This record gives sequence, C-alpha cells and structure tokens, in this order.
Amino acid sequence: MKKYENFCAALNNLKDIYKYSEPYNNVIITGLVGLYSICFEQSWKLMKEILENHGYESAATGSPKFIIKTAYQASMIFDESIWLAALQARNNVSHSYNSEIALDIVRQTKEQFYNLFCELKKNIDENWL
Repeated sequence: MKKYENFCAALNNLKDIYKYSEPYNNVIITGLVGLYSICFEQSWKLMKEILENHGYESAATGSPKFIIKTAYQASMIFDESIWLAALQARNNVSHSYNSEIALDIVRQTKEQFYNLFCELKKNIDENWL
C-alpha cells in the first residue's frame, strides 16, 4: 500500500526532529516544520485510504478534519483533540515565516505529535492492515 509506505517514510524522517535543539537557525527550523507538515499530510491521507478500504464510504471525499473525526469514531486514533491540534498546526505551517509559530509547531511535534503518529502506525499495523 503506497500511502502506508509514504507515511512510514515520512515518520522515519520526522524522528530527526530530535537531533536539533534551540536555538534553531532559519534553515533548520524551516526544515523541521517541513518534516512535520509532510508527516501530517501522509498520516491523514493514509487514514482516508484505510477507512475507504474498510467500507467507510463517507471517507472518499472527506476533508482532513472529517477524516480525523471518522478515524476517531472507528478507533483508528484515540485522542481526537490532539489530532485536531495537529491539524491546526498543519494549517499554521503557511505562517511559519513567523518564528513564534514555527517554534510552536516544532515544540508541539516534539512533545505530542511525533508520538501521536507513532501510535497511529502501531494501531494500523496491529488492527487495520
């Protein structure tokens, strides 16, 4: 499954976020935010595909927010509020020229979002493939 492979590759790349610490230079922080953005995109697209494959017809045209809510109802993910925070961070990526926003995305990724993606992978591996 290509979307699963893409997600796993993005997640593997995202772990590099822990190799860096503040103060970040502009290039590093831009790269770290980019790693987060790619991993988030791959995660919701993977959820969408798996939901469709398991008969959730409404997932076929769903937005990221709808997919997150459906994945939560299907017990694919376990903390809807953190996933919605991750979506908000993804929506803020376009404003990451603002150093406060960029730093917040990196901090949240290190503190919550990386583990969230790992939890998704584990649940998919154990229950959905």
